[in-house]
Parts: sequence; C-alpha cells; structure tokens
Amino acid sequence: MGENTDPQELDRLFSPRSVALVGASPNPYSGGYAYAVHLLQDFKGKFFFVNPRAEEVLGVKTYPSLSDLPEQVDYVICSISSEKVPSLLEECSRKGVKIVHLFTARMSETGREGGEALEREIVEKARRLGIRVLGPNCMGLYNPEVGLTYGYSFPEEPGPVGGIFQSGGLSTDFVHYGYLRGLRFSRVVSYGNGRDLDESELLRYFSWHPSTRVVAVYLEGVRDGRKFVGALREAAEKKPVVVLRGGRGKTGARAIRSHTASVAGREEVWGAVLRSCGAVEVDSFDELLDQLVAFAFLPPSTGRRVAVLGGGGGKSVLSADLWEREGFELPDLGPSLREKLKEMCPGEWDWVGNPVDFSILQERPVMPQEWLEMMDDSGDFDFFVFNLTEDDPLPEEVWRFWMEEQVNGLLRFRRRGRPLLAVVPSAGVDSRELRRWRWEAIGEIRRRMVEEGLPVFPSAERAARALRRFADYWEKRSRKGISPSCSSGS
Repeated sequence: MGENTDPQELDRLFSPRSVALVGASPNPYSGGYAYAVHLLQDFKGKFFFVNPRAEEVLGVKTYPSLSDLPEQVDYVICSISSEKVPSLLEECSRKGVKIVHLFTARMSETGREGGEALEREIVEKARRLGIRVLGPNCMGLYNPEVGLTYGYSFPEEPGPVGGIFQSGGLSTDFVHYGYLRGLRFSRVVSYGNGRDLDESELLRYFSWHPSTRVVAVYLEGVRDGRKFVGALREAAEKKPVVVLRGGRGKTGARAIRSHTASVAGREEVWGAVLRSCGAVEVDSFDELLDQLVAFAFLPPSTGRRVAVLGGGGGKSVLSADLWEREGFELPDLGPSLREKLKEMCPGEWDWVGNPVDFSILQERPVMPQEWLEMMDDSGDFDFFVFNLTEDDPLPEEVWRFWMEEQVNGLLRFRRRGRPLLAVVPSAGVDSRELRRWRWEAIGEIRRRMVEEGLPVFPSAERAARALRRFADYWEKRSRKGISPSCSSGS
C-alpha cells in the first residue's frame, strides 16, 4: 500500500510537462507503439522516446536509455519487460522523475511467487527513491488538460467526471461510450494492481479535485479494507461516487486473481460497506454510464413526482408502469392545469392525463415546451421526462419538422434549470439500416440533445432506475444536513 501523497502534489504528478516513453516501439501491435502515437498526437508538453534498438519511432528520434535524455522529465511510461524495471528506477531517480506508470505487467497478477516478489521489490525500491508508481499492469492516466491519454480518439475537452478503474480495457470503454452520452472527463486513472497508488489514495484525490463533480469507480477488490472505507466515506460526503464491482459471482471472483491480483471479499460485506459510506452502487456497465449521465446533467432533487410526455398510448402506459415500479409517482393533472387545457384543447382537456399521450393531441398539437411550462407552473412535478415519439405515422418532411420543433422547445424549457431528461430509443440497427431516413433522423436528434447537455437515456426502464438512485442519493444527503454543493446540472 502506498503512502498518502497530498492531493495537490498528486495533481502536479498527474499534470506532467514532460514525459518519457521507455519502450517506444515501431511494432504497431505493441503498447510501446500505441503510447508513442498518443504522445505524438495528443500530448501538449515535451516528450521523449527511449529504445536502444531503434533510431526513431514514428519519425521521432529515440534515445538508447533514459540517462541519455538531454533534460529531466516529470513522468515516465514504462513499456519494457518487468525484470528491467528495477534498473530503470535508478535512472528515473537520476533524471528527477517523480512518477512512473508501469504498463509493464506479468507480476503479482500471474499468481507466481517470482512475479509477486519482483513487484514487491519494484515498489519498495521506488519508495526508497521517492518515486510514485502507477500500476503495474495498467493503462495509466488520461488527463485531457495536458493531453495525456492512453486510448485512441479520447475527447480533448475536459469535464466534470472522474474515473478510477482497476481494469484498463473497461476504463477505455468508459471514455468512449461515456463520450457518446455527452460525458467529459477531468481525469481517468487505470491503476491495475494498485501496489503503490491504490484505490483509496485515488478516492481521496478525486474527493479533493476541484473540477471533478462526480466519480466513477470500477473495483475488483481492495488491499486495505479499513483505508478504503475511510477514503470512500470521505469522498461520498463531498460528491457522488458511483461504484461498479466486478467478481460478484464465483467465476468472476476466480478470474479476478489473474487480472489484477485483488481480493474480492464477500458480497454481503461489500453491499453493507458501500451503503454505509453513502456510495451509489450499480449492477452493470450500462447502469454506470446512466448514473453518471444523471449526476452530470441534472440538478440535485429528492422529488419523486414525475411528468411524462410524448409517445403513443402503449408507450405511455409502459412508461408509467416502469416509473411507478421504481417508486415514482405520476400525479394527475390538477384543476388549474385542466382549466388552461379547456382553452387549448377543448375536445381533449378532460381526457388527456399524465403521461401525456401526444397521439390523442395530433390534430391540436400543443408543443412539449407549452406542456412542460404548464406542468412546471402547477408545482405538482419534480422531474420531467420526454419520450421521443418516433412511431408517428408521418411522412419524412412533416416528421422531421415536428421533431425539430419539439427538440427546440425542450431546450428552451431546460433554461429554467428544472430536472428534464429525454428517452430516445437506441435500436440495434446496422450501417445499412442507419441510412433509412427515420433511423438517421433519430440519431441526429439524439446527437443534438447530447451536445446541448440534455441527459438522454435509451429506455424508460434505464432512465427510471438511474433517477431512483439519483433521488435516493440526494435524499440521504439532505437527511444528513449536507448541502448539495457539488450540484451538477445546469
């Protein structure tokens, strides 16, 4: 377990001005090649490549060793074999390196005595030399502010979401799929075996980090349970911490050892710990993204009264069932709202209800913005949900115009700062089907909503589940008298 570096000092380590890649490689299938591409394309500071057997990589001069670099460096990415790491640390010390990211693997996660001994030797040596170690067996750090990345096409602009991941591959998916949902990231850390910089120290870092408003955590186990509980409780009292755990089944638990050499622990103990610390636990990767979308884009709310608009009759009925199943109430339209509807929809004023079935209002279209504002002014609703009406039997020109007007109205209503979200189905269509105008138009609508910062969910079921956890979190904080100072929504 690592020492506790002051969070501000750790932030300086995570924001290097110069990086050396030891093990830069011309082999496109190697990690040393991928990191070279990321540094070349994305990093905003100075970088150097080290490889004693190649004069250049990707057109960039290489140096035979770290000691041969013309100046000191802040940060080293290590992509060489594990047995060479101890001697590399000596060079790092002479070059003033403060942190080493060990992409290098095949240590304690192998379960072999020699791998465990070597990992222990590396970490103990790094501590004697005053060097922090990220890993081994990890993808490392994504910091968009300085352009330090470990995946292709990571977003360049920073945002409010922090990530702590034991799995490198899952952390890469997190950035890619989170980006498609509108999420942007402050820092994402893949820490692998976590022999020095572990989940507890990273939690304390993100609980301090000023621009991080919500933290995602993927865990397979922890090395120091007491330390972890303290760090998790501290972080969850300051901002939402959403936790996804791997290895809850027997097979998954066995697989953990070969992945990150962690100790999973008993299911019931984990659940109790996360609840007592105030963390938000989710059950799948999709739910992790859903929950972060809710926290990143919605203002804090403890309410349970939902207004649902849009969709035909069947969709409205199913939507109501799903929201009620998650503990929400769908209040009927009150007398004052009914009186307004008498003027606007004299033939339907006493027929339409909540959910608002747009299919019975087709001949007297009342735009979603008008509905939302009337329902909001009534004071009877806490959340507002718009179901995209993709099943209207309308020709393309009319449908596109109708959808455009609806989306414009939603975005205007959103300026009130009220909790508004949209349900836009994501059909499993292939590239050929995407060329059909309706699927293409739905994709365009979804993209525009996401770009405007509107939280979008692929189904009412997933939206309702995420919103239930969202409201539960803010209700618990309210009961403790904790102000929602990390308010996320706009």
